[in-house]
Amino acid sequence: MSLKGLLKQGKLRPHKTSKKEINNLITMIERDIKDSKVKGLSNDRKFATAYNAVLGAATILLYCNGYKTKGGAHHFTTFRCVKYILGKEYNDLAEYFDSCRVKRNTTDYFYAGGVAGKEVNELTNEAGLFFKKVKTWVKANYPELLDS
Repeated sequence: MSLKGLLKQGKLRPHKTSKKEINNLITMIERDIKDSKVKGLSNDRKFATAYNAVLGAATILLYCNGYKTKGGAHHFTTFRCVKYILGKEYNDLAEYFDSCRVKRNTTDYFYAGGVAGKEVNELTNEAGLFFKKVKTWVKANYPELLDS
């Protein structure tokens, strides 16, 4: 499968991004990573906030490549695209993020208290590393979309 294959399946649609859109996403990701470390916030909320940072970073990859998700399961589709954009060495990370999607869905829609502090710390750390990788990738491939 590829991005073009997902486009043919109706999972993606063409999207022209802008410097403003990418930089707005960057600002939100920075906020979410910071907020995921707020003391006194429940582990569930910290996890969901770190998850939002990861989803935002993956969305930047998709937008820079000229696509936006379409239809249901858009978080799942976004994480699938990570491996197509960054390469096979990111398969495991994309799968990890997708497992976090499932956990986030459970804690947001079905019951509270299902996230351990260790899970929060792991996802928050991965979010920071992934965000750094995405910014480096954008700088190398689409520098015109970043504020200086």
